[in-house]
Amino acid sequence: MADEHILVVDDEDMIRGIICSVLDQAGFVCSPVNSGEAALTTLQSDGSYSVVVSDVVMDGMDGLTLLSQIRRDYPDIPVVMVTAVHDISVALAAMRNGAYDYLLKPFEREQLLASVRRAVENRRLKAENLAYQTKLESLVAARTELLRQALADLERSYDITLEALGDALDLKDAETEGHSKRVTAFTIAIARAMGLPQDRVRVIARGAFLHDVGKMAIPDAILRKPSRLSPEEQIVMQQHAQLGYQMLRKIPFLHEAADIVYSHQERFDGSGYPRGLRGDQIPLGARIFAVADTFDAMTSDRPYRAAQSISSARREIARQSDKQFDPEVVKVFQSIPEHIWSDLRTEIEAQSRTKRYGLGKVARN
Repeated sequence: MADEHILVVDDEDMIRGIICSVLDQAGFVCSPVNSGEAALTTLQSDGSYSVVVSDVVMDGMDGLTLLSQIRRDYPDIPVVMVTAVHDISVALAAMRNGAYDYLLKPFEREQLLASVRRAVENRRLKAENLAYQTKLESLVAARTELLRQALADLERSYDITLEALGDALDLKDAETEGHSKRVTAFTIAIARAMGLPQDRVRVIARGAFLHDVGKMAIPDAILRKPSRLSPEEQIVMQQHAQLGYQMLRKIPFLHEAADIVYSHQERFDGSGYPRGLRGDQIPLGARIFAVADTFDAMTSDRPYRAAQSISSARREIARQSDKQFDPEVVKVFQSIPEHIWSDLRTEIEAQSRTKRYGLGKVARN
């Protein structure tokens, strides 16, 4: 007990002396003070006391007031109250205010020691529990971070798989090579400009990137036909939205993206396909994608026409506001400076060239 410091508070010299004598003989280190004010001053300079033993009735600050101050400012220090007042209401007030124990004068030596020892042990156990809880919280935080990192790595592996799937689709439909990556970048730019949270942007990006995945199930004779499709062939081609949805909807982390794939050919005025959705019935991600997709198509070269300028494409999209496109999305799209679109296209095309010539691994190394 040599390391256990006890602060004894009593305005009677003889009582302080008796209590300290008993505690000193038992191996405690005792510090006596003669008032509540002096006790608070002592605790302010050294808050490491194990227990406070205080009288209740004292001149100046009484013991109950001192108890309240200690419980407020030093909640880890247990307080044993000592009094000659045999009044149950005083004892109840002390216990309600947070006293650890309550002794009536005159008390036996062993009573005092037993009370102080229990208080010391109680403080030790609380300290150990706090340390254990802190360590446990630290372990939980560390494991949570490991889990978060593992999930992030898993999500990244999923995205790499999706990228490979997109590359495979580009090979199948060479006319639109790079389209999925460009339209995804354009969709992300609009979604961020709309102030959507990052997790929502991520879902929308996946839906944009995979929007044409259903074309994997479309016969090559239709998909690669150089001339205009017949009405029957157009019906088959239009099935790619639903086919893509059916491919993705059972994959948990692509469930929301699947809804975008299903709706990416809908029009704001209800004239799109496959379900004829209109307005807010169309998922927001699909409404954003519709603008990005049309913009990329208009500003890209095709065998049957040259690419339009960014300014011309912006004007056409503005003209189709509230018809083909959500006017709120168009408004945000128009607020983005033109150079952003050209910068994005340049960057994506540079990445495609690097990958095409086998420089990707070198660049990463």
